[in-house]
Amino acid sequence: MLEISIPAAERMCLEHLVLDYNGTLAVDGALLPGVSEALRQLAGQLTIHVITADTFGHAREALATLPCTLTILHAEGQNAAKLAYLRNLGADRCAAIGNGRNDRSMIGYAALGIAVIQKEGAAVETMLAAKVVAPDINSALELLLNPQRLVATLRL
Repeated sequence: MLEISIPAAERMCLEHLVLDYNGTLAVDGALLPGVSEALRQLAGQLTIHVITADTFGHAREALATLPCTLTILHAEGQNAAKLAYLRNLGADRCAAIGNGRNDRSMIGYAALGIAVIQKEGAAVETMLAAKVVAPDINSALELLLNPQRLVATLRL
């Protein structure tokens, strides 16, 4: 569990990290450098879930040795499916990271929603739903590895 107390705001007790794959952990289907190491570190504190339509068909192979659960979704209805997955875990115990329009609901309902931009860009709706916007996945994962950065960003 990862506990983060934000002065004059909320206290988060996070148990799960829910991540999109393409555009978030990967670009053009290839896992980005540094992601594997960060996920291994975070797995000591959070249960890691990757949910994706796997547009390029590489997620299963790329994540095979990482401590995470992979769920491959149908191409249709991803926004609702990702939100249902998050709610099933308990949204108030989840951090969620994504970039696409189909990530907006899970980002908005998670206790901590982080939008990333990267090479694929980010949907405006998703950025507006997030509590934090990060320039790339490694910066977003570092926020969880160094929670005082989140405190500095989110305090009132």
